[in-house]
Amino acid sequence: MKTIDIHTHLLNPAVRFDRLLDKVSVRFFAQRLGTSPTELMEHPYDAYVEGMARAVRESSYLQQTCLFGVDARLDHRGRQIDRDRTVCAMSEDVLAVAARFPDLFIPFLSVNPRRPDALELIDELVEKGCRGAKFLQNYWGLDLNDERLIPYYEKLKSKQIPLIIHIGSEYSIKSFKRYERIGMLDLPLSAGITVIAAHMGLGNIQHKIRFWKNLSRHPEDFDADYFRLLEMLKQHENLYGDISAILSPMRARALRHLSNQHEVHHKILFGSDYPVPFLTRLNSYDLTPTTKRRVAAIANPFDRYIAAILEYFPEDSPIYSNHTKVLGLLPVNKKGGML
Repeated sequence: MKTIDIHTHLLNPAVRFDRLLDKVSVRFFAQRLGTSPTELMEHPYDAYVEGMARAVRESSYLQQTCLFGVDARLDHRGRQIDRDRTVCAMSEDVLAVAARFPDLFIPFLSVNPRRPDALELIDELVEKGCRGAKFLQNYWGLDLNDERLIPYYEKLKSKQIPLIIHIGSEYSIKSFKRYERIGMLDLPLSAGITVIAAHMGLGNIQHKIRFWKNLSRHPEDFDADYFRLLEMLKQHENLYGDISAILSPMRARALRHLSNQHEVHHKILFGSDYPVPFLTRLNSYDLTPTTKRRVAAIANPFDRYIAAILEYFPEDSPIYSNHTKVLGLLPVNKKGGML
């Protein structure tokens, strides 16, 4: 079985792991990414890119990944307010990495709609090879149901590229919670573009008093947005969901339930959210201790993630081939030819 990872991130070229917490955790982080802690500290961006490319190339399951950055946060006049030094890689950075490793990475653009030249940038970036778009509107502080965004959506539709929208919790970057709920999908869907709801609407803290319920495997304790998304997947032909970061504890608890929702499996895409860390042993899913130990021992980070997912979605599951519906391409082998 070979697949394409629909959801992976490039880091900001200016990334530095020089904070006290970074220095303490970088060895663990590097080990889980399959790269050298020393290189990650001394040459963080280069080590990250090289390590990621190597992991994709050596993966037993991956053909390629869809790679994207995150545009900066802008004010209403299009002026930059913030550019996170870890997360915010620009679309040109993504294209540069994809040009170095064309057999491994499929570039996606990330253009904040508040940019005065946003529509022109989409034209330019698609012409340069971007095959999709990524929104992190909860970081941007952007209401996706603002009708002023309709020309932006119409531009994406005219380019026939999918839009990945973050739905669910966000803990790696400062975000505005009101902009990460399922309602953010409404206007983009009605505009007719192909929408991919990232993270299946999972991961929000639902229970603040009985906190342990946020790790419960009982469906009545899951996020309401998750169930709403399952219904919307049946209702909207142009809507898909991805399982990126589903191995985080507040999402992994839903894996067994999701694996039994066969009527929507043709609308679910495989994704990892690399390099977001994930747990294989101390997690909320229902794998046996023996299986957890076996999965945890896998060195390649993508194969480790996929090995856990295969316990719920076997190799013949459509989630590993649904990418052909949204990317409009056939599986590509690692020598660049079509299979």
